[in-house]
Amino acid sequence: MNAIDITRIRRFHRTVTREAGVLDQSFLGRGRPLGAARVLNAIGRGMSDVAVIRDYLGLDSGLMSRLLRGLETEGLLATTPNPGDARRRIAALTPAGQAEFEAYEDLSNERAQQLLDHHPDTDALLAAMDLIASALGQQAIAFEEVDPRDPRAIWCLEQYFGELARRFETGFDVHLSKDPEAATMIAPRGAFFIALSDGLPVGCCGLKGHGHWGEVKRLWVAPSTRGMKLATRFMDRIETAACALGHDTLRLDTNSQLPEAVALYHRLGWTEIDRFNDDPYPDVFFEKRL
Repeated sequence: MNAIDITRIRRFHRTVTREAGVLDQSFLGRGRPLGAARVLNAIGRGMSDVAVIRDYLGLDSGLMSRLLRGLETEGLLATTPNPGDARRRIAALTPAGQAEFEAYEDLSNERAQQLLDHHPDTDALLAAMDLIASALGQQAIAFEEVDPRDPRAIWCLEQYFGELARRFETGFDVHLSKDPEAATMIAPRGAFFIALSDGLPVGCCGLKGHGHWGEVKRLWVAPSTRGMKLATRFMDRIETAACALGHDTLRLDTNSQLPEAVALYHRLGWTEIDRFNDDPYPDVFFEKRL
C-alpha cells in the first residue's frame, strides 16, 4: 500500500468521525455524548442483557457501568437482575427513555436522508457504505433460521431474483421458475437461513425437503459480502440441517451463467449429475451424499 492509499484511509476515518459526531459532547444535540446514545439505541432496538450490549458496543465493564448509571440518573432506563442468572443484569427503557430513543431515531433518519438527498448517485453511495460496513463488521455477521416469508427473507429473495434477471441472457421470471413453496422450507420438512450484518440482511439460503433427500434453494449473498465465505457458511448450515431432518442426499441446480456458483459447488465436493427437474432456468445439476 502506498502513501496515497494510507492518506485516503485516514481521510475516511476523520470524515466519518466528524460526521458521526463521535467527538461531540452533545450527540445530535440531545445533551449526551455518542457512547450514551449508542447504549440507549441498543436497548431501544431490543437488546436487554447488559453483557450482550457491552460486547456489541465493544465497551469495557467500567465504561459500560458509568454509561448505565448516567442514563439511570436521567430516568431513561432501569436495570434489574436477570431472573435466570442473578449475576447478569437486564436493562429496559422507561417511558422517558423510549421517547428519547424515538427522538434519536427521527434525527438520525433525517440526517441519513439529507446525506442521500445531497449526493448525485445514491445507489453508488449506499453500495460503498455497504461494502465498508460489511468489511469492518465481517466477524460479527450472524446467521438466523427464519420463515422464508419473514420480511428480511423476502428482501433477500427479491435481491436474488433481481440479480438473476440482470445476469441471465433471457432474464428471469420467478413465476416461470419452480419456486418452492414456503412450507417446504420450514421444519419439519426443510429450513431457511438468513445472514445478518448488524441487523441488515446480507444473504439467504433455503433447504427444500423431498422426503429422504433435500434440495438447496435460493443461495444468495450481497455483493458487499462476497469473498467473505458466507456462501460456504450457508452450505455448512444447510448440510447440518439436512442431517438433522434425516436427509441422506442433497441436490441443487444452477446455471452456467453463474460460474462462481458452479466453482463453489465443485470446491465443496459436490458431483455433477443429470437433470432432475423441469425448471427452465438451470442447466447444471449437482448432488452430494451426506
